[in-house]
Amino acid sequence: MEHAGSCWAFSAIASIESINKIAKGSLISLSEQQVFACDHYDGGCSGGLHYRAFSYVVSNGGVTTGANYPYQPHQGACNSAKQSDHAVSITGYAMVPTNNETLLMNAVANQPVSVSVDAHTFQFYKGGIFDGPCATNLNHDVTFVGYGTDENGVAYWIAKNSWGASWGDHGYIRFKKDVAQKEGQCGLTLRASYPII
Repeated sequence: MEHAGSCWAFSAIASIESINKIAKGSLISLSEQQVFACDHYDGGCSGGLHYRAFSYVVSNGGVTTGANYPYQPHQGACNSAKQSDHAVSITGYAMVPTNNETLLMNAVANQPVSVSVDAHTFQFYKGGIFDGPCATNLNHDVTFVGYGTDENGVAYWIAKNSWGASWGDHGYIRFKKDVAQKEGQCGLTLRASYPII
């Protein structure tokens, strides 16, 4: 994994890129590095939270492109000139109410959503619907981009991960949906948020 504690930045940026595409029609590759290095709400390599990354983008007035401020697998100092070259801005963010997969599904139906999960047991996921076992110790952020049902009637979430296209199912994982525990598979209903444009 080359993303040294930066999953929160990747998840937040993926959600911002997606809502910008939905709202304005253009897909712009944005800078994870800017959020990773300049967001003082979070801890850089020590980790962070997707919703605080959204707060940073709002307070900064926007985020620049990935081409202008490319990702490095170390935090580095914030480049203030690059962080003030805004390609996309957001006006705020919303938290999805906890412990409710239906409310999470309603949010994901409208746009990708940044979600915190317990990643300890799916690090070696190769494909299929991941159904655990896993705990609810939130330690990783992914971006939920959809949901569906397989040919056997098993409902699942589709999540984009930040571990590269060679991981999982071309960089994605499917989590079992509609599980008995209110926290969802791997705690996925405990902390989810999305940007507002």
